Amino acid sequence: MKKIRLYQNTIFNVGDKVELNKDNDHHLSKVLRFPIGKDIILFNGNGVDYIAKVLDSKKMTHLEIISEQKNDNESKLELTLAQGIAKGEKMDFLIQKAIELGVTNIIPMQMERCVVRLKPDKIQKKINHWQKIANHACEQSGRSVLVNITLPKTLKELLDIPNQNGFVLDHKATASLTQMKKESKATILIGPEGGLTDLEIIDSTNAGYKQLLLGKRVLRTETASLVAIANMQLLWGS
Repeated sequence: MKKIRLYQNTIFNVGDKVELNKDNDHHLSKVLRFPIGKDIILFNGNGVDYIAKVLDSKKMTHLEIISEQKNDNESKLELTLAQGIAKGEKMDFLIQKAIELGVTNIIPMQMERCVVRLKPDKIQKKINHWQKIANHACEQSGRSVLVNITLPKTLKELLDIPNQNGFVLDHKATASLTQMKKESKATILIGPEGGLTDLEIIDSTNAGYKQLLLGKRVLRTETASLVAIANMQLLWGS
């Protein structure tokens, strides 16, 4: 049976008896019907896995932390994805798969050609939705360090962040990753469905971002993001 992993924002120590939060309790006891006496893995984002035994699940599920171990599943590459906000489930899919591939941070980007325009009063709700997807992706992929979904940024706000070691995807570029030196930190800037405008690429390049070519074919945003991440992880990360 696959080992069950659950994220919970709680401080854990060996010997502690803890109660699962409402969502985790429902998932473990009602959805999975997990048996009493068996072990699961809990994590709180600090890079450690906590082995916990299920004690009871009468009203809420209670567990005992029986051991802990450092989780070494993180990539050697500190990789940030600055992703033009895509429509609907595409963005959910991108976040999930990017985390499975090992990104460290995700910055939703409000670009000129974004179809989605988040209203100010809806932004936090959307971020909470994306963060929940991110947390579940960490559970599924065996990671114990959370990936932070930041508030959406404009291109100017992104380019004002120092020391990004940035790469901007451009199908007109001439240099591929194999022609660039190995890095331990990088940011990938990728446009939404309509791509980046010429001015956005120029502004990024002027700010120090390197134009990056993935291949001869023009890729959809959800394809380009995952190909870029996978290639960087293969060459520079895990």
